[in-house]
Amino acid sequence: MEVLKSRLIVRPRDAVATTAFYRDTLGLAVEREFPGGTVFFLGHGALEVSGRGEAGSSPDLVLWLQVRDLAGTLAELKAKGLEPVRDAQREPWGLDEAWIADPDGTRIVLVEVPEGHPIRTDTR
Repeated sequence: MEVLKSRLIVRPRDAVATTAFYRDTLGLAVEREFPGGTVFFLGHGALEVSGRGEAGSSPDLVLWLQVRDLAGTLAELKAKGLEPVRDAQREPWGLDEAWIADPDGTRIVLVEVPEGHPIRTDTR
C-alpha cells in the first residue's frame, strides 16, 4: 500500500478548549479552518506502535490515510484477507473514503482525493 499523507483525527469533548490547546498552547500552525473544525500541520504524519495498551480502541480516535488509488488499495487488502468495515464511497465533502480497522478495532479511513477536488495537490 502506498500512503501519500496521513492525519490523526481527534474527536474532542470540548472543541473550543481542544482547538485552543493545539493552536495556542502547542503553537501548531493552522493548515486550514472549516465550519466545525481546524486542521493543524504535523509534518508528513506519523504513527508509532510501541509498548502495551490495556484499554483497546477508542471510537474517539480515527487514523486518516490518503492513498493514490483507493480501489486498488482495497483490492490488495481484500486479497490479503482484510475486509473493509465500510466499502468506498464519495463523501458529501467530495473525498472518496473506505474504512478498515486494525486488530484493536481502531478505525482507519483510507482516502483518495479525486481529480478536481480543491485539496488535491498531486496531479498524477
